[in-house]
Amino acid sequence: MNLSDRVNSIEISGIRQFYNKVRKVDGALSLTLGEPDFDVPSSIKKYMGEALDKNITHYTSNEGLLSLRKKISSYLDEFKIHYDEEEICVTVGGSEGLASVFGAIINPEDKVLIPSPGYPAYSALTKLYGGEEVLYKLKEDFSIDVEKLRKLIEEEKPKAIVISYPSNPTGATLSKNNCVELYELLKDKEIFIITDEIYSGIVYEEEYNSLAQFEELKEKTIYVSGFSKLFSMTGLRLGYVCASPKYIKGIIKYHQYNVSCAHSVTQYAVAEGFDEALQESKKYVGEFRKRRDYIIERLKDMGMETYIPGGAFYVFPSIRKYGMSSQDFCEEFLNQYKVAIVPGDAFSSGGEGFVRISYAYSMDQLKDGMDKLEKFLKHLNK
Repeated sequence: MNLSDRVNSIEISGIRQFYNKVRKVDGALSLTLGEPDFDVPSSIKKYMGEALDKNITHYTSNEGLLSLRKKISSYLDEFKIHYDEEEICVTVGGSEGLASVFGAIINPEDKVLIPSPGYPAYSALTKLYGGEEVLYKLKEDFSIDVEKLRKLIEEEKPKAIVISYPSNPTGATLSKNNCVELYELLKDKEIFIITDEIYSGIVYEEEYNSLAQFEELKEKTIYVSGFSKLFSMTGLRLGYVCASPKYIKGIIKYHQYNVSCAHSVTQYAVAEGFDEALQESKKYVGEFRKRRDYIIERLKDMGMETYIPGGAFYVFPSIRKYGMSSQDFCEEFLNQYKVAIVPGDAFSSGGEGFVRISYAYSMDQLKDGMDKLEKFLKHLNK
């Protein structure tokens, strides 16, 4: 007996594959995972305890607590993104949200446009549901080449496109100009727009741009986000999906048979502690900015070419001038200096020639990692 062909067609995430190598190196410093090192906001901890005391441990509605969906709706208004509580489904993290979206809309052989470099789950989910991935390569500044995208859409006739800003792995954000160009391209196209904005709360620029801000695109846009990164609660698994009534019902149906509902205690805690937690999270963002600036300065001093990220907590410097594959570069660095960063090819072919460094770690760890990277590069330059 064999597993399904669809399961056999995908591999474990390249990020996790490399992380598993790191675990075998005694005393290694890992700068690999996208997991904030801050504690869960105190208000959420407090209300989790209250939820247990009140025995709020039973099923919620499939779409999630109304109080939480109202909080999400109000929060999105701050980004000029408008969904009411009936257009929101609370999910078991952003990952389950994505899985429910792909499961609800993809038929066998449907084509999905996926950014390259990009988060590996998009390709894996497309294949799991029988679809066909079509990569669209990002520009050198990790923006979208709209003219090339136009040709791809005409040639491939995709069912959906994934837009991912702020980006994992690059930290890039969507510029106003690029956002308007995409709007003009997609407004008359029969295509689902899946916009993954899990890092929307971690941005270093005043202006926030999203295709979900265009009311004219709402009927075809599906918005995915969550609280794992914003509230440093990756293990508590709470995300959400927003879509027009026409599509959210189908997504909820898929979500219902997959997980029934998100964790009731966590839903209650976030709904009740949201405002306080949001204030606390702003301190996290300030600290991430300091870390970003430190990493960028160190990389530039080493002579590494790198894009300055506008959001998330990753940098994605180029290693092309060293004449090594991203896998070889990262393995040599790990074996010689016991520091782990992620090979760019873990994020599809468009990531080759780059490495991802997560700065969701303490300044002491980042300094140690950068000191060792500097020594490693000097060794390569000999």
